[in-house]
Amino acid sequence: MLEKGDGIMATYMGAVEEFRESATAFIQNLSLLGQAREAYQQAITASADLRSVLDAGDENLRTLMVQLEQALDLHIIGKPVLDKKKPEPVKVEAIKVNGESTGGVRRFP
Repeated sequence: MLEKGDGIMATYMGAVEEFRESATAFIQNLSLLGQAREAYQQAITASADLRSVLDAGDENLRTLMVQLEQALDLHIIGKPVLDKKKPEPVKVEAIKVNGESTGGVRRFP
């Protein structure tokens, strides 16, 4: 019975010592969690700011491109094109003769 008690006591003492060492190391590095949280918040804030700057830049580029296209249309055609639509994709259909495909292609505007 003493041998079993000695084994249990050794296990207990080993576990207590391991817990003490681990807890001490964790507490010593606990400040790193605060530093990591602060750095994370700075990164998120900078990311949002960067996104805003990029979005504004994209909008400026789009506006400039529209102005360039309108100026080009005015220069080439001689009159402003106010409501220019994007061209629609071309529809393609195979040519069939007597219900069989010939392998050719026709375009429909």
